[in-house]
Amino acid sequence: MGALAGIYAVRMLGLFLLFPVLALYGRGLPGATPLLAGLAVGAYGLTQAVLQIPFGSASDRLGRRPVIAVGLVLYAAGSLMGSVATSIWGVIAARMVQGAGAVSGPVTALLADLTRAGIRTRAMALIGISIGASFIVSLIAGPLLAAAIGVPGIFLIMAGLAVLALILLYGIVPTPPPPAGRASGSGLAAAMRADLIPYYLGILALSAVLSATFVGVPYALHDALGIAMSDHWRTYLGVFLVSIPPTVVLVFWTERSSAPDLVMRVSIALLMISLAATGFVYGHYWPLCGALAAFFTAFNYLEARLPARLSQAAQPEVRGAALSVFATAQFLGSFVGATAAGWLSGGRLGLVGVFGAASLLTLGWLLLYRSRPA
Repeated sequence: MGALAGIYAVRMLGLFLLFPVLALYGRGLPGATPLLAGLAVGAYGLTQAVLQIPFGSASDRLGRRPVIAVGLVLYAAGSLMGSVATSIWGVIAARMVQGAGAVSGPVTALLADLTRAGIRTRAMALIGISIGASFIVSLIAGPLLAAAIGVPGIFLIMAGLAVLALILLYGIVPTPPPPAGRASGSGLAAAMRADLIPYYLGILALSAVLSATFVGVPYALHDALGIAMSDHWRTYLGVFLVSIPPTVVLVFWTERSSAPDLVMRVSIALLMISLAATGFVYGHYWPLCGALAAFFTAFNYLEARLPARLSQAAQPEVRGAALSVFATAQFLGSFVGATAAGWLSGGRLGLVGVFGAASLLTLGWLLLYRSRPA
């Protein structure tokens, strides 16, 4: 579990390091416009969403490890391209090549292959915490590294992290079992069973509200509370650390409960309530921190529980395809949430509209989950 969490963490750390600095860097490159600078940031997600399903289906047929290795090589190649890019189009091309290594589904499927169903949520939680920690580290380290070695230097670090992930994959991760064989029909068709659809829609909703939150909360901290952008990381780090113990409680409650779906419903409800509360208290610092701690508690658990539960519900021979559909929905949710939040924040209701809409979306998810097929 630790080695796979490390593969996730080093890969995501490289991506997150660019978030605070890439848009500003891209804006200063030859040929840049604000639209193209934004595309440089989002191009990675575009190829990720398009290629998640093909990579996942390939991992069901060819095995997890070789498919993951190909993805990491593409990620390293894109990073090297970014380190020598001299125009905005070069950076966009580099980001698209990076995103072509769409291995989130295969890595999650490999984790499911190597863990017992009873501890799978715990394993997914370890990955979720490692990703969250990578995000927090990147908010601090990204601007510092950009000042010290420049964005091309960060691209080189990303290439080095991809090589480290390859070493972990072949040096530490246990040898996975061979593919179980193809299901009747295509893997994608089998992965679109009615009982799996709620999990895809669930991660879409979860990713959408996360993106909306990270559009709204920076505005709240900066505009409503007067906190400089350079100090926002202190709030994020604090609420994330506070959220870890109750997240662990939810994980162990799931593993010991005779009704784990109850824990899922409670967590979705907590997410909904925390978002609604944020819309009311965002102008007051400590109540906002409390609402965000509740949000991250629910989010950390659900981010771990959804793929764990999906991996239990999907047939082993289509698990990679199912988890790749899941990852595609995740990237689409991030795009939809951020775009909608940007539009709502400029409307009459402002941040109340952002968090209110996110809370209503979560309510819809809760109702959908309660009515899903058995």
